[in-house]
Amino acid sequence: MDIYTILQIIIGFIGLIALAIPFSDNFKIINYRYVGYGILSQIILAVILLKLPFVINAFEILGNGVVVLQEATREGANFVFGYPPSENTNVYRSLLETFAFGVLPYIIVMACISAILWYWGVLPFIVNLISKACQKLFNIGGPVGLGAAANIFVGQVEAPLLVRPYVSKLSNKELLILMTAGMATVAGSVMVALIAILETSFINENLIQHFITASVLSVPAAIMYANIMIPSNTITDFDENKVPKVYKSTMDAVTRGASDGASIALSVGTILIAVIALVYIVNSILGTISHPFGFDLSIEVILGYIFAPIAWLMGIPWNEALISGQLLGIKTTLNEFVAYPGLAALENGELSERSKLITFYSLCGFANLSSVGILISGITAMAPERKDDLIKVSFKALVGATLASCMTGLIVGIFI
Repeated sequence: MDIYTILQIIIGFIGLIALAIPFSDNFKIINYRYVGYGILSQIILAVILLKLPFVINAFEILGNGVVVLQEATREGANFVFGYPPSENTNVYRSLLETFAFGVLPYIIVMACISAILWYWGVLPFIVNLISKACQKLFNIGGPVGLGAAANIFVGQVEAPLLVRPYVSKLSNKELLILMTAGMATVAGSVMVALIAILETSFINENLIQHFITASVLSVPAAIMYANIMIPSNTITDFDENKVPKVYKSTMDAVTRGASDGASIALSVGTILIAVIALVYIVNSILGTISHPFGFDLSIEVILGYIFAPIAWLMGIPWNEALISGQLLGIKTTLNEFVAYPGLAALENGELSERSKLITFYSLCGFANLSSVGILISGITAMAPERKDDLIKVSFKALVGATLASCMTGLIVGIFI
């Protein structure tokens, strides 16, 4: 690592923290000890998850499990959506080659498996460990610690459901932590679907390792940014210290998990249809306006220039920052299911392997405009009286979650 890269990383740390300060309710009382704890915990977690041999071996086993899961999902999807064997099979394009029937079923199967693992106590055990560590480091209460940590495995709306009785009691800062952590991570049910999109572009990488690492690292980063934006020592704690019971039996977990996965898959599919169509319309208008002046303007180009400086702060060389910035902008304004295919479609040489991986981490989260609406409506259903507070902190959550993922990308870039 040369001196220029080291200086860029140092400036990146300062810059990504400084970008959050203008959004603070009171920058004079920011506790920078929590900022230090956030960055230090991310570095320690990155070393553990990316460098320790036994952890790498565990992820290799998990990666093999993902391959089996993909094969099992294809078997189920082929039974429901595939064409029956015939001499003319090669004439038709199998439905399984399409996004709707070839990728979205992974969400359904993974949501089902996550529900089973939750009922069996595997995920609550891991979530509890992370939650307790966050409570100690950042002086936060049990409900918000549990809700934030649960986002590593469950969706951004499902995580607050685990602490539903306490949502109405949470302070604005605690609501901000819940929302920021929800948008700075991706649910386990979505990870396998995204792996299916990216696996041909990251042949030598264990993608499940990177996705889990990204979500784990982004939780303390999300709490750190929430502490910057709303400095407060108010703590809401459990009446009794235990993880709420969600499912009544294994079969209940199977049926509800599959049903929840189907809802998520349908939501992803419909949003993609809408946003891709809207992008096409806007790009057509921008192209028509700009073409007579001798250049082609598009949403991607505009977002690239806006987000390129942030990409540079993540540790990406300036000559590659425009491309990375475009993808980061697309993820923030649209969603990760539009941005990741763009990353996968890059031609060799457009981004170095290091820059591709840093960009991968920065895109790993639900931080986009549609997620803000989903979170507000989802949490409002649990505590209608907090709607105004949720709206008040929602933009801070979007900014904080975006910066949290970028900070994760910067830190991971140190180790690759």
